[in-house]
Amino acid sequence: MTKLSVNINKIATLRNSRGHNTPDVLKTAIDIERFGAQGITVHPRPDERHIRYSDVRSLASLVKTEFNIEGNPKEQKFVDLVLETKPTQVTLVPDVLGQLTSDHGWDTIAEKEYLQNIISVFKKAGIRTSIFVNADAKLVTAAKETGTDRVELYTESYARDYASNKEKAIHPFIEAAKAAEAVGLGLNAGHDLSLENLAYFKQKLPNLLEVSIGHALICDSLYLGLENTVQLYLRQLK
Repeated sequence: MTKLSVNINKIATLRNSRGHNTPDVLKTAIDIERFGAQGITVHPRPDERHIRYSDVRSLASLVKTEFNIEGNPKEQKFVDLVLETKPTQVTLVPDVLGQLTSDHGWDTIAEKEYLQNIISVFKKAGIRTSIFVNADAKLVTAAKETGTDRVELYTESYARDYASNKEKAIHPFIEAAKAAEAVGLGLNAGHDLSLENLAYFKQKLPNLLEVSIGHALICDSLYLGLENTVQLYLRQLK
């Protein structure tokens, strides 16, 4: 079964807009688990514009399912936070400072040595590692040499092109998934997956272990309610 990990960054964005504790990020995470999600994802950034480092520390002791922390390991503050909180999984994303949202994956060939070194740091701490990559079979195959446990496919292009030609949109992801399976890497995916496109994606990638979904799920919950929305996303993965 493909697990649903809900990214709660947007809950923190809403809270931070008023300077109080509404909505309560910690309670929301607990409720999302209670509604059936199998994981909680956060992506703290240096400016703490949504999830704060203090949130991550609090969530580390509250999350009972899988806790996934995303971020750029070239920021030492991020590395220190992950080693302190010891999540189930750390997902390494090559963001630059001030980036609005993640928009590309690692060049696992050019940055192999760097990734090998930083991944070894997390693996020594017993933390499962995943690295964010574009849907390129060559880059997925090369990721095996970094020592990572999993890759997370960056799915923005699939989501963008799904409505116009879903068969063409999914093709590079099928090839990337085959490459991951061939070299023994676990497969995750995320970015702009939604109720519209998720079931087809899951159907075509049978070895998919986990999806991380935040923005679309939280937007849907404004109309449909959070509990109902989590259940609807889970149904797409069955």
